[in-house]
Amino acid sequence: MLPTFRCADSASLGDIPSIPPLEDGACSIPTLDVGFLRRSLLAWYAQQGRSLPWRETRDPYAIWISEVMLQQTQVKTVIPYYHRWLEQFPTVTALAQADQQQVLKVWQGLGYYARARRLHQAAQQLLERHQGQFPSSFDAVMALAGIGQTTAGGILSAAFNLPYPILDGNVKRVLARLCAIQEPPNRRLKQLWQVSSEVLDTQHPRDFNQALMDLGATVCTPKQPQCDRCPWQSVCQAYARNLQTQLPMSEPRNPIPHKQIGVAVIWNEQGQILIDRRRPEGLLGGMWEFPGGKIEPGETVEACIQREIQEELAIDIAVGDRLIVIDHAYSHFRVTLNVHHCSHLNGDPQPLECDEIRWVRPDELEQYPFPKANVQIIEAILATAIPARS
Repeated sequence: MLPTFRCADSASLGDIPSIPPLEDGACSIPTLDVGFLRRSLLAWYAQQGRSLPWRETRDPYAIWISEVMLQQTQVKTVIPYYHRWLEQFPTVTALAQADQQQVLKVWQGLGYYARARRLHQAAQQLLERHQGQFPSSFDAVMALAGIGQTTAGGILSAAFNLPYPILDGNVKRVLARLCAIQEPPNRRLKQLWQVSSEVLDTQHPRDFNQALMDLGATVCTPKQPQCDRCPWQSVCQAYARNLQTQLPMSEPRNPIPHKQIGVAVIWNEQGQILIDRRRPEGLLGGMWEFPGGKIEPGETVEACIQREIQEELAIDIAVGDRLIVIDHAYSHFRVTLNVHHCSHLNGDPQPLECDEIRWVRPDELEQYPFPKANVQIIEAILATAIPARS
């Protein structure tokens, strides 16, 4: 049977009606028929489960790659990257022995580049500690770079049919509605993990976890859940209280910062362009980019570019015509890239705030891993005639 939990202080519910407490003082998570939950979900999955490429294999390496790619990324986006990755790096050993720049290039465009760096690091750990074989021990999997409890549970249940629960974003939403939890899910993680563990079908953990994710992805969706198609409708506490469109609750969000960036496409007399490689840590660590930086209050784009290039590379440039303006959104902020053609005047470029700098021909740019926004700059460069010199 499902456990019941004591209420923590609930966040403000606004127009959401309060849910009567149970007799013992517990709230939100009633005692449910776990057998019914398991049977009904697996029966639904047998009819409605999605056909996905990583469900056609039991190779833990391939499943691991899919689990990491699917973090904060939609299935339709992941599928072509998944196939391309396995073509390039078909085994743990192939990934471990690859150059990080090659790894980042294959990942280019998928975002959250730390995931690729950690996959590369974990593959090297697997080669060193496990002779390139993916372990079936929970502790050994958790010890690998970039793997948390949900990813470990997803790999071990899908690859080895081991009874480990999961709690990704889809599962949090399903369980928060099932139990009518009146707080943002991230404030009740301990309880949600307990529920995920309790409902897990230990005889069929592979199919059950996949079914639970599918339920959240295709039926119990963030907006306008299709409750008439849900196998758990009859026991869903949010549905019983007509709260399915109001739960799960969201954390209050601060306004998303918007940064204006000046970017330089610096040409030399040989028709080459200067690019730099970011340091390995941080959001875009290890990626190549066109140099530049944040426009300060009261500063023009041209003045920003000249200042940033002097500070970052110790060279003098002349700022020329605007090439392109790009708006791009990351998870926690937005940027507008104001990109200008520039001419190198004097000084030898120094990697003062980056790991490496190179002069490259325009037709060589596509060989390097660039962030998605920078790819648009490359396309604009290749579509542009020889830039006007200042």
